[in-house]
Amino acid sequence: MAKRCVKVYPRFERLWHWSQVVLIVVLMFTGFGINGLHHTLHFGPAVMLHTIAALALLVLWIFATFWLFTTGTWRQFIPSMEGMMQVALFYAWGVFQGKKHPYKKVLLRKHNPLQAATYFGLKWFVFPAIWSTGLLYLTYNWWGASVSEPSFALWVVANLHLLSAYVIAAFVIVHVYLLTVGHGFRAHVRPMVTGYDEVELTAEEEAYLAADEPWRLKPQKS
Repeated sequence: MAKRCVKVYPRFERLWHWSQVVLIVVLMFTGFGINGLHHTLHFGPAVMLHTIAALALLVLWIFATFWLFTTGTWRQFIPSMEGMMQVALFYAWGVFQGKKHPYKKVLLRKHNPLQAATYFGLKWFVFPAIWSTGLLYLTYNWWGASVSEPSFALWVVANLHLLSAYVIAAFVIVHVYLLTVGHGFRAHVRPMVTGYDEVELTAEEEAYLAADEPWRLKPQKS
C-alpha cells in the first residue's frame, strides 16, 4: 500500500457540503430566534428566512440523494462494525494521549466506521425527520382542520422538529470539535476545499487511476 494524494471529494460533493453548511447555519440561527433564544430578527422575517433556507436545503438534499445513488457514492455511508470500537476508543481516550488515528483512509472507504455510522443515522433518520416535520409544520393550515385534536398534533410535530434540530446542532458542534484534533483544523478542512486527500492505494488502484483517471492523482513532489 502506498500513500498518495488523490481527489476523493469531487466538485459536486464539495459544493453540496459547503452549501449545506451555510443553509444549516442560517436555519439554526433563525430557528433559535423563532424559539426566543435571541431577538436579532423579528419573528416574521425570521420565519420567512427559515422557510426559504429549509426549502433550499430540501432541494439540495434531493439533488444530493440523486447524485449519491447514480454515482454509487452511497456505499461510502454504509456502516461497518469492523474497527468501530478502535475508532470510538481513539476519540474517547486515545486522542488525548497523542495516539495515531487507528483508521487508514483508502480509496473506496474515505469515512471511518464511526463517521459512516453517524452519517448513515443522519441521512436515513434525522434528516428525513426534520424535513417531514418541517413540511407538516409549514402546511398545518391545510391538514390541521382534518384531525380530531389539531393542537396536540401540532405540539407533536413542533417538538419532533425541535428535537431533530437539536440532534443536528449537537452533530455540528461535535463535528467542528473533531476538526481540531489530530492533524489540526486546516489539515482536516483542506480536502473539502481542494478535493484532494492522502489515501492508501494498492498497486492495482494506483495503476488504474494512472491509466483511466489520471486527473485524480496529484503529481508527487520530486
